[in-house]
Amino acid sequence: MCVKRMRYLAQIYMKSNRLEEAEKVQRKILHIMELTKGWNSLDTVITAEGLALILQSAGSLKEAEELLERCLDARKTLLPEDHIQIGANMLHMARVAILNSNQLKKVDTSKAICELEKARDILNESIRIARSSLDKSMRQNRKIHSYGASGDIGKNFRVALVILLQAFDALGLLAITKQELQESKQDECLPNSEAESALLRCISTYKEFVTEMSIAEFPEVKAEYLKCLKHLLSLNGNSTTQTSQRSTRVNLQDLRDEIKRLELQLSPSRNRKI
Repeated sequence: MCVKRMRYLAQIYMKSNRLEEAEKVQRKILHIMELTKGWNSLDTVITAEGLALILQSAGSLKEAEELLERCLDARKTLLPEDHIQIGANMLHMARVAILNSNQLKKVDTSKAICELEKARDILNESIRIARSSLDKSMRQNRKIHSYGASGDIGKNFRVALVILLQAFDALGLLAITKQELQESKQDECLPNSEAESALLRCISTYKEFVTEMSIAEFPEVKAEYLKCLKHLLSLNGNSTTQTSQRSTRVNLQDLRDEIKRLELQLSPSRNRKI
């Protein structure tokens, strides 16, 4: 079976949640890539990253973490320092660290918090790289006076924006998880300004670029923006949240209205009519 067909088979297994079969196929692909191209090829790195994501889904976090670290080392050798693939790689690593924290919180709260702090540092670096990539794409676009989704510039911009929004959202959820761990030893429930700030940065970033480039109107970009809105609403609009603990920076009704608008735009029934 050729590699292309094996990749397709692995994707089918993943979509049907047959993780064990997906892992076996992906390992075979990686073995072929290592023999034919070695780790000096981005094709091998991308294949290894795919295996790491399957392992992450299957709960094999240690091996997933090791593979992602090796992918990051290879990318830093093969790519420019602030390439968006490096930022995406770091986002995956941060997610694994957050999952590690979730496993550790039942046995050692201090170690769980350390994993979250490690994830936060990685996310901040991913955010820096994604932002740098966005700014570079904007400068290139302005030089050629061409806006829109066509060409490599448009694709790079869209990918970087999705990664940036995902990183901000992950940073917000990380802050919520960290506070929950810290408050497990306390009786008082305090407002989470760190989580709110990360989610507000996610929203403001979307709004900044939606006026600059039509790429921000792509469904995958809107979907990430919608996640941030929902998480911010959950943070501030929980029925158990006391009025004194709610943010003065967030209008809950505006959030609900924006969420409804986006859900309508992204609904399958609407997309079929377009």
